[in-house]
Amino acid sequence: MMQARRSVSITPPVARSTNLSKGQKTFNDLVQRIGKQRERLAAWEAATSRYQHKYSTNLVPALARLADLQLELLRTLDRWSCDGEIRKADLRLIDELIVELAGPLLVDSADPDLKAIFNSHSDHARDELDQDAMDEMKAKVEDAFGIEAGTLDDVMEAADEELVERSRQRDAERQAHADARAQKKSPKQRAREARREADAQGVSQSIREVYRRLASALHPDRETDLDERKRKTALMQRVNAAYASNNLLQLLELQLELEHIDQAALDNISAERLQHYNTVLKQQLAELSVEIQGMEMEFRARFDLPLTQAISPRTVFRELMSYLSAVNHEIGRFERDVRACASAEGCRQFLARARRERKAAAMPF
Repeated sequence: MMQARRSVSITPPVARSTNLSKGQKTFNDLVQRIGKQRERLAAWEAATSRYQHKYSTNLVPALARLADLQLELLRTLDRWSCDGEIRKADLRLIDELIVELAGPLLVDSADPDLKAIFNSHSDHARDELDQDAMDEMKAKVEDAFGIEAGTLDDVMEAADEELVERSRQRDAERQAHADARAQKKSPKQRAREARREADAQGVSQSIREVYRRLASALHPDRETDLDERKRKTALMQRVNAAYASNNLLQLLELQLELEHIDQAALDNISAERLQHYNTVLKQQLAELSVEIQGMEMEFRARFDLPLTQAISPRTVFRELMSYLSAVNHEIGRFERDVRACASAEGCRQFLARARRERKAAAMPF
């Protein structure tokens, strides 16, 4: 059975709680911050799984039901607009309602009948709106690159060529600057670079030494007992994964777990070794932050959440339930409207109510 993860920290001497060095305090602080980021990452993983289940089993069917009801109401209003029992003022309102309902539905639908209904009730057909958008994009690209072309494809092709040329020029300029800087390096700059290279080698060596000690003790090929070999093989897989990802903290935790290092050894790590450890832990903390940001961005993309919306593992599920409640409320409203529009009189009452609601929404408060 896997043992619980033991906390890695440097403890102060008894009765001298402020006697930790700056490096030791930094080490403890980094370990704590990494622990919090680990918890946040685990929270995101759990929240994503839970959200995905509720999203797929509840929200997706609800949105599909809402879209079906909107389409049914739209088709019903279109039929009444051709029936002759609806007065002219109400026909204008039907036009407005159909355009409002059809617009969002057309984004996810290629139904030619829906497009035809939209076009018949809209002052600007959707094809014209699409052309307006393309013309606007073309104008922006032409203005940005100072070029002219007959079609949007011509513009985009020319823009691609311009971008390639600009990128090539930037690369050449950067290389020239880098070459110039290299030629102008002072002895102090060269010394600093040499120290940085030496520090990098020291950091790599520190991690490698921790790994080698664990690998030497756990190597499963040296174990004759089958059960112990299986245990060591599983542990060695964890060690290899930690080393491959440069995860110093996990290697140290494994050392503590396997009792290959004691608290006294942690408390007395040399200043030089501690500096190397802190460098690795800072990198590990930064990588965790990037991983969490990537998970958040993937979450937004998967569930179509806006970039401006603040999200966290604690809030996303609550907001999903709130949205689902709003969708279910809309479903109830459209079910009522579809039933009302089943008859000419019911449709007239629906239109009267819709007019009152639009007038109330337009009133200043």
